Amino acid sequence: MIIKAICFPWVPAHNTRWAFEIPRLRARWRAIAGWLFAGMGGLAAADEARIANEFLEVRAAGQRFTVKSLAAGSDIRADGVLEGAAGVKFKGEEAAGDPAFGAGRRLVFDRLGADGTGGSLALEVYPELPFVLVRQVVSNTTGQPVNFRKLCPVSLTVDLGRPASGLVTLGTGGLLPPAENPGSYLFLLCADPVTRASLVTGWLTQFKGSGTVFGSVHADGAVGIRAQIEHGHLVLEHGQSAELDSFAIGGFADGRIGAERLADATARAHQVKLKPRTAVYCSWYADQFGGAGTETSTLELGKFVARELKPHGMSVIQIDDEWQSGGNFNGPRRGFLAPRRDGPYPNGFEGVTRALAADGLTFGLWTLPFARNHQDPEYRDRQHWFAKRSDGQPYDTPWGGTCLDLTHPEVRGQIAALGKAQRDWGVRYFKLDGLWTGAVCEQIYINDGFKEDHFGNHRPLHDPTVSNIEAYRSGLKLLRDSAGPEVLFSGCNLAQNMRSITAIGLVDTMRIGPDFNHDGQGIRTGPLRASRLYFMNGRLWWNDPDPVKVRTATGNGSPDAAAAGAVSLDQARLTTSFVAIAGQIFLISDWLPALPPERLEVLKRTMLSHQGTARPVDYFERVLPNTWLLTDDHSGTPRRVLALFNWDEQPRTLTGTMKHAGLDPGKSYHAFDFWANKPASEMQGAWSCDLPPVSCRILALRARENHPVLVSTSRHVTQGIIDVESESWDAASRSLQVRVHLTAGDPNELRIAGLADGPGWSLARATVAPENTAAGVEVECLPATESGWRRVRLLSPASRTIAVTLCFAPEETTPRLHPDR
Repeated sequence: MIIKAICFPWVPAHNTRWAFEIPRLRARWRAIAGWLFAGMGGLAAADEARIANEFLEVRAAGQRFTVKSLAAGSDIRADGVLEGAAGVKFKGEEAAGDPAFGAGRRLVFDRLGADGTGGSLALEVYPELPFVLVRQVVSNTTGQPVNFRKLCPVSLTVDLGRPASGLVTLGTGGLLPPAENPGSYLFLLCADPVTRASLVTGWLTQFKGSGTVFGSVHADGAVGIRAQIEHGHLVLEHGQSAELDSFAIGGFADGRIGAERLADATARAHQVKLKPRTAVYCSWYADQFGGAGTETSTLELGKFVARELKPHGMSVIQIDDEWQSGGNFNGPRRGFLAPRRDGPYPNGFEGVTRALAADGLTFGLWTLPFARNHQDPEYRDRQHWFAKRSDGQPYDTPWGGTCLDLTHPEVRGQIAALGKAQRDWGVRYFKLDGLWTGAVCEQIYINDGFKEDHFGNHRPLHDPTVSNIEAYRSGLKLLRDSAGPEVLFSGCNLAQNMRSITAIGLVDTMRIGPDFNHDGQGIRTGPLRASRLYFMNGRLWWNDPDPVKVRTATGNGSPDAAAAGAVSLDQARLTTSFVAIAGQIFLISDWLPALPPERLEVLKRTMLSHQGTARPVDYFERVLPNTWLLTDDHSGTPRRVLALFNWDEQPRTLTGTMKHAGLDPGKSYHAFDFWANKPASEMQGAWSCDLPPVSCRILALRARENHPVLVSTSRHVTQGIIDVESESWDAASRSLQVRVHLTAGDPNELRIAGLADGPGWSLARATVAPENTAAGVEVECLPATESGWRRVRLLSPASRTIAVTLCFAPEETTPRLHPDR
C-alpha cells in the first residue's frame, strides 16, 4: 500500500499580520563586512525569532513569518505561513550551509504532514543573496511507502503599500492582473507598475520537482502567493527522507533587477555554464528545401553561409525533422539511430559534416530523444521500456509519441547509444524536441501559464524512488555524457509542456515559446515569450525565440504552413533588431541563397551577439514591451542604445522619459537612427517618436561633452557595442582615438557628433598606423553634410582590429581638409 502525500490547504496570512517593531540597525548592518546576522543567541522574544542579512530581515513566530526588504526607501513586505494545516513547530536557530552560497543562518521548524509523515522546514539567509530560502525535508515515519506527489510548503500575502487593483503579476503566462493570473511555472513577480517595486518569488532549484507559483486576491484586497512543488511520483519507504527543492522570496525596488538576481542565484545553484552564442540556420521553415532539406541543398547552403554570413556570426547549419528512419505512427518517425534510406540523406551525414567542417561550420541535427512509438514492430518485445498510464497502457501522447521510462537500464543504454552515434556522425549541435516526454507528462501545447495536466497520472517508474523530474534530468545528463561536453544542447520547447523548464543547467539554449505563428501572433510569437522571460537569457540558458523572418518569397517549402509568406523590409528589420538588442540566440530559417542583397544586409547587421545588458523599459506596463535599453561599458565609454518597437499593424507614437528608461535626465544626448542612417533629434528629459506599422527605430545615444564623441558605427545595429574596443579624447592634441574591429571586406562607418559643442570643431584628418596602411586598410573622411556630425569610412581586406586617430581643430582655425583623408 502506498499513501499519497497531499498538498496542504493554504491558510491566508492576511488575517494574522503582526505589527513588528523594526529596529533601526540598517546602517550598522551594512557597516560590518557587508552583512550581520541578528538574534544568534536564540529567540528575540519567547515566541519570536529573527535572522537578517544586508537585503532583508525575517521574523518568525509559530508557523508564521514576515519578510521585509531593507533596501533604502522601500516598503516591501510579505507575510507567510509555512505549510499551514497539520502542524509546524519552531525548533530553533542554527548555522546553515549551501554549496553555492556558503555559510548562513536559518530558522528550523518541525513538520508534521496531514498523512502522518514528518520532516522539517527552514527559512535560510546567506550573505550577498537577496532572498530568503524556504527549504523542506520530508520523512516517511508511517510504517509503509509514501508517494509525495504534491506539496505546498509556503503561502504569502504581499504588501507593496497598494491594493491588488493597483498591482500586476508577471509570470510565464505574461503580465496580468493578480486575480486573472492562472499560475506560473518557476517564478512569479508581484509589482507596482508605476514604481517597479516588486516581491519576487520563484523556485531556486527544481532537482526533484516541477515548481509552480499561484497568485490570488484575498477578500481584503491583498495579493496572495502560494508555492507548489509537484514530483509526479516520489516514493519513500519507511524511514527514508528526502531534501526537496528550495523556494526564494525577495523584495526589490525594481522587479526587473529582482528577476535578474533570481536567475543569477538559480544559475549558481545549478552550476550553469553556457557555451557561446552563435547564429544558426534551421531548415524546418525554409521556403525552399524545408523540413530536413537534402544532402545537395545542405552542401550548397554551407558554401553560401561560409562565404556570405560566417564573418557576420553564423556558424551552425541545423537539419530538422524528416531525416530519420522508423515508421509513421503518432507524429514524427523515431528511428534516430540511422537516417532513412529513402530519405534526404541516404548516404548518411559523415560526408556532409566533413564538408561543413572544412568551411568552419558546425552541423546540427533535430532529435526527439525521450519518446518512441510503442506501436512500432521494433518495440514489440520491449514494451517494458515505456512508462505506463494508471490503467497499464503505454503513456502515449499526441505527436510526442510514447514516453520512455528513463529509469530503466535498457532505455538508458539506448539513450547513451543515441548520443554516441550522432556524435560519431559529426553532430555538434543537438536540437532536442519534445522534452516534456522525458518527464512523463501530457502534451498541453500551447502552454504558457499554468494548465492542469494531472502530473503523475501514471504508474511509478521502473525505479519508484526516482521522481519524474529526476528521471528527466538524468536522461539529459546521460545524453550529454555520451555526446561529449563540447556539444551544444538546444532544448525545444517550453510551450509543449512548461514542466520542461526543469532542464535548467542541462541545456545551452531553450525555445521559450511555440513554433512560429502557432498562436496566431505571427512575428510576435517569439518576442512575447522572449520579453517576459528576458532575465533568463544568458543566465539560465540562451533564450531561443524561434527563427526571425526576412524572406521576400511568398511560397512555402516547409511542412509547416504557419510560416508561409513574405515580410516587408520594416518587418525584417523589426524581428532581427529585437533579437540583436535583446541578446538572444539568432536563428534564421529562410532559404538564404535566394535572399536579395537588401535582406542579406539586414542579417549581416544583426546576427552577432553583444555582451551588454538589455532590459525592457515597459516590462510592467505592456504585455509585449515596446521599449528596450541596451547598456554596455566594456570599452570604458558608456554606450547606450534605445530600441523602440512597434508591433502593431498601425502607426504608433512611442513616448518615454530618460529617467524611467535608466538614463540621466539632466543630460542631453546625441542620437543616431541606425536603419534610417541619419542623426535623430537630440534627447533630453523625454522623447516622442513616430513609428510606422510593424517597424522599429534603433537609436544610439551618447551624452554631450565639450568635444567630439563617437555615437554610432555601421558594423552592427548595436552601433559600437560589438566592434569598438576603446575610445578616448586627448584634449592636448585635440584628437579622438578609437580602437575598432573591422570585418574583412565590410566597410565600417564611424559616426561622430559634438562638432558644435564647446568651441566648435572641424575634422582635420583621420589616420591609422603605417602597418595598417601597408596592409591595405583604407580611411576616408566623408563630406560634411549633417550639422554637427562627421563620418569616417574604414575598410580592410582582412579582419583586424585597428586604432584610428581623428584629429580636430577649433572651427575658426581649421586648415583645408584633404579630399580623401
